[in-house]
Amino acid sequence: MNKIAIITARGGSKRIPRKNIREFCGKPILAYSIEAALQAGVFDQVMVSTDDREIADIAVQYGAQVPFFRSEAASDDYATTSDVLLEVLDELEKRGERYELACCLYPTAPFVTAEKLRQAVEQLTASGADTLIPVVPFSYPPQRGMIVRNGRLVFEYPQYLDSRSQDLEPHYHDVGQFYVFRTAPFRVNRKLMVGDILPMVVPELEVQDIDNETDWQIAEMKYRLMRG
Repeated sequence: MNKIAIITARGGSKRIPRKNIREFCGKPILAYSIEAALQAGVFDQVMVSTDDREIADIAVQYGAQVPFFRSEAASDDYATTSDVLLEVLDELEKRGERYELACCLYPTAPFVTAEKLRQAVEQLTASGADTLIPVVPFSYPPQRGMIVRNGRLVFEYPQYLDSRSQDLEPHYHDVGQFYVFRTAPFRVNRKLMVGDILPMVVPELEVQDIDNETDWQIAEMKYRLMRG
C-alpha cells in the first residue's frame, strides 16, 4: 500500500503573520511536522503543499519534497483542507503517482510525533475504517453546557441539570493535528469528517489550538513540559 504524508502550509495567515514558518522553541514550526513524518518511516513520500516560495525553501531544507506549487484556487481564504488534498492527489495521479493511504498533517502541529503517526497508520491499516482522526475529550461535559437566550443564561440540555459529570457519556473533539485516510473513499466523499472513522484518543497536554499569540505561548509552554 503506497502512503504519502501531505503537509498543508499556505503562505497567508491573518491572525499570526507567517504562522507556518514562525520560530517555535528554536526552529520553524513547520519543521516539527516534517521531521515527525520523515522519522515515522512509514511514508513513501513526505511533501508540503504550499503557494509560498519561502515556505517551500524551508520545507526542502528540513527534508520534505515540494513537487509543485498550490494553485490560486486552493490558496485563498475559502479553500478547504479537502480542496487542497484533492488537488494534490489529482496532480500526483497525472504524474503517474497513486497512493492508497494518505496522511494530512498540519504545519502547526509540534505535538505530533513519529510514534503517533506510525501508530495511526498501523491502526487504520489493520481496521476497515476509512479515516483515523486524533481526538481529545472535552474538559467539561458538553451536556452541562449553557447558552444565553433573550439575555438570560439557560441550560442547553436541562435534562442533565442534576447529572453527575462522571455519569455522562464522554464527548470528544478533533485536535486539529493530522488525519490518516484511505484515498479511495475520500475521493468519493470529498470530506475527511464523514464515513467510517476510527478515533485515536490523545492526552490533553499534547493538544493546543494555535490561533493567536496567547495560544502560541501556551503551546510553547506545553511543548517544553511535554519534552521535559
